[in-house]
Amino acid sequence: MAATTSMERHDALSEVLADSWWAVGLRGLLGVAFGLICLLVPSAAILALILLFSAYMLVDGALAIASGIKAARNGERWGLLILEGLVDLAAGVIAFLWPAITTVAFVILIAVWAVISGALMLTAALTLKIDHGRWWLALGGIASVIFGIVLLIAPVVGAVVLTWWLGAYAIVFGVMLLVLAFQLHGKKEERDTRKPAASSTTRAPAKKSARAAAKKA
Repeated sequence: MAATTSMERHDALSEVLADSWWAVGLRGLLGVAFGLICLLVPSAAILALILLFSAYMLVDGALAIASGIKAARNGERWGLLILEGLVDLAAGVIAFLWPAITTVAFVILIAVWAVISGALMLTAALTLKIDHGRWWLALGGIASVIFGIVLLIAPVVGAVVLTWWLGAYAIVFGVMLLVLAFQLHGKKEERDTRKPAASSTTRAPAKKSARAAAKKA
């Protein structure tokens, strides 16, 4: 019973991914484009990433402070929310004013994100059917984990080299997702071609029975 339930879950996930093949392909195209930008214009890429991180910290800090003020008005605990918001605002200001100081912290942030993202992809690959591109999804997860570990081992790597690594990783990751998208698209077309055939075979007996009833009448 448990094996049957597990197989049904695998089939459901595979069908959902097959229907969303275009989203997987779009993600792959964006990854390749981002990787090319990092390789061709590394200085602009790393600066844009740091500024994006700064903007996120500023917005998140403001929202946390607003949540803390709302909690205080409702008589709930508000101290931690205010403290979190102030820390986020400080991090955003430091990243905006001194992007060079933020580089090492940014390297560690990217490394942790890559390891976690890769681990989640590997977990998802275990629930995907083999003929729906399980190994491509697993390879993408392995590449993400390796990239994160390398950055954690050498966090003081230069910004330009970091951007090259990020660009190479994004291109490899994007290509793997594109291959996966084409494979999922093929499975979706194969499934769609089976549906009309199945519906026609079910209609044929119904027509024969109707004709037989008419002859008897």
